[in-house]
Amino acid sequence: MKLTLLAEDRVRYELTTGPLTVEAPSADTEFSPFHMLGGSLASCTFTVLASWAGNAKLDFTDLVIEVSWTFAEQPHRVGAMTIDLRWPSLPANRREAARRAANLCTVHHTLEHLPTLTTVMQDGPATAPAAAPAPASGEAA
Repeated sequence: MKLTLLAEDRVRYELTTGPLTVEAPSADTEFSPFHMLGGSLASCTFTVLASWAGNAKLDFTDLVIEVSWTFAEQPHRVGAMTIDLRWPSLPANRREAARRAANLCTVHHTLEHLPTLTTVMQDGPATAPAAAPAPASGEAA
């Protein structure tokens, strides 16, 4: 998978071989929290559509998802997001079903039905994450 930072307000998510990579147009491009938000929506949408395509026996190797956003003020926040689905091999008679399936993404639902947010100040230092358990005797590491 590859997440490409296209602009300050747009990301692209697409299938590639190997581990997830994050690419930018230049070394000066910062990976912002807004890119993470857009990337989360794109990744979730891709996963839902890949599952839907698998069940429908459709090829999704050319599926590309771009997410863009605009800001709103008072307070400053993301005010609107757009998901562009680019899927050249998808038959025309399946396009509307794919659009509906894309809207089943949990991140999509979360953004539509806002969660309750709570900020808690904790005392003391942060604890280290738990170490992964060691492989059992005879298992490969």
